[in-house]
Amino acid sequence: MSGKTKIWLQEIRAPFFTGSIIPIVLGTLVAFNQTGDIDWFYFALTLIGGIFLHAGANVSNDYFDHKTSDDDINDEFVRPFTGGSRMIQNGLLSPREVITGALVFFFLAAIIGLYLTFKIGPVILLLGVVGAISGFFYTAPPLYFVSRGVGEILIGLNFGVLMTFGAFYVQAQKFSWQPIIASLPVAFLITAILFINEFQDYRADKNVGKNHWVVRLGKEKAVTGYMFIMFLTYLSLVLGVVTDVLPPISLIGLLTLPLAIKSVIVARNFYNDNMKLVPANASTILNHLLTGLLLSVSLVIDKFI
Repeated sequence: MSGKTKIWLQEIRAPFFTGSIIPIVLGTLVAFNQTGDIDWFYFALTLIGGIFLHAGANVSNDYFDHKTSDDDINDEFVRPFTGGSRMIQNGLLSPREVITGALVFFFLAAIIGLYLTFKIGPVILLLGVVGAISGFFYTAPPLYFVSRGVGEILIGLNFGVLMTFGAFYVQAQKFSWQPIIASLPVAFLITAILFINEFQDYRADKNVGKNHWVVRLGKEKAVTGYMFIMFLTYLSLVLGVVTDVLPPISLIGLLTLPLAIKSVIVARNFYNDNMKLVPANASTILNHLLTGLLLSVSLVIDKFI
């Protein structure tokens, strides 16, 4: 692997693509639960397109966090969870290379999205446009969603509800509440990842006017917000089963509850200590991965039993 390839893998933050892979797998398996079939070609295109959108969002956010000097002045970041990729700050990529890369990723996602739109219908185009606008303008002017207090909502919506429903629709080509309800635990957990990662970036973000909810609330009050998001994760799962939208076997997702409790305890005790907060960052990411996988597996099991 060449040096430039390694740099770009760090720039796009490839290990965090589970944020888009999990909802796409989940949505596909909701469709399998309903229809008993998977179109693997469409699944592959959906997955690649989702990853390109995710990469475009990551890379464009790096560029605009550099333009506002946010990442440049951030000396409290904790790699790899916060502070961006640091490729611009470390002189490994120029700002021009980064914004060009972002636009290339969005273009590649658009090509796949247009193909799926042609084959399946305009719903895919609508979902793709919402995702692209949300991802690019998360930190880009003039919309700058994150500073308007809607960044957390958009992350949960896009990397939870819309990706899950979009993957379902590609397979089933119909509307259903099941993928939307199934997506809620994943949506809350991806929001929780963003939320807990904002703690270490608090000072730099506040200084440049990146007024997300951790900045708005302050770290101490924001811990309560983090706890509430984690509570909603498991409440949505239980309600999904109680209302018969999800099969009873989906309660295996509750197996990740100890991870949630661990991350909440760490957040409560160390919200002001960037390094000691790291186990909460890591546990929340692992929680998202495992809960999403358990939900996905539960739908396959339910289909066969």
